[in-house]
Amino acid sequence: MAQHLKDDYFLVMPDLRGYGDSAKAPGLADHSNYSKRAMAQDMVELMAALGCEQFLLCGHDRGGRVSHRLALDHPQRVRKLCVIDIAPTLDMYNATDMTFARYYYHWFHLIQPSPLPETMIGANPRMYLHAKLGGWRTDTPHADAAPEGRSVLGAAQRPSGGLGYIEPQALAEYERCFCRAESIHAACEDYRASAGIDLDHDRESRARGEKIACDMLALWGRNGLIEKMFKPVELWQAQCAGRVAGECMPAGHFIPEELHLKTAHALRAFFR
Repeated sequence: MAQHLKDDYFLVMPDLRGYGDSAKAPGLADHSNYSKRAMAQDMVELMAALGCEQFLLCGHDRGGRVSHRLALDHPQRVRKLCVIDIAPTLDMYNATDMTFARYYYHWFHLIQPSPLPETMIGANPRMYLHAKLGGWRTDTPHADAAPEGRSVLGAAQRPSGGLGYIEPQALAEYERCFCRAESIHAACEDYRASAGIDLDHDRESRARGEKIACDMLALWGRNGLIEKMFKPVELWQAQCAGRVAGECMPAGHFIPEELHLKTAHALRAFFR
């Protein structure tokens, strides 16, 4: 996706706090150092260091939740916002039922007190990682759209399940970054913050009437939980003072990986 946007935009694609090659500090008692507010502050300071006081913002999954908080805490920074395959965290937790718990069981597993989930995942982190990446894959094959009429050879032959949608180099990077004790702990802390201090921040923002100030775009997967359980455009409209557009994409959860061209086109059309 970055290859199709790099000629039009100055792209900044950072690892969030606790992920990839970013720092992985032990979590505090209240998990505040892994709150979306703290992560959003990281992003704002990074962009300021690069000389970007205002920017277009897109986040997928955890990055989408950081982007939501960033747009609330720093409205003057964000020109437009796109979130991919999420609904507001507070609304998602409030809708918890058997279907939600079955699909998103990790939301309740990872938040258990340390070191229980860390120890369980750490027993075979590569297997856990592959199960998570492969388990959210769409069940139907697709062919990504080609730009300007050019063909994408082999697109229709991509596997319809498992890890076939992730390039081998990318999967190797997932394994390198995730299969370490400090990385597993950091991921758990991210989710512990989401189920605690992040919800406190969200409730406080709603009580004060704070809303996303800019226009926003929501993309979500046809074969994922967001489509199954939520009405994302309506939920985001309730949290946004700008205009909200939405599109259901023919994919599972990992939309940028499965539909890199379609996602790039959607971002270009929205950000233009």
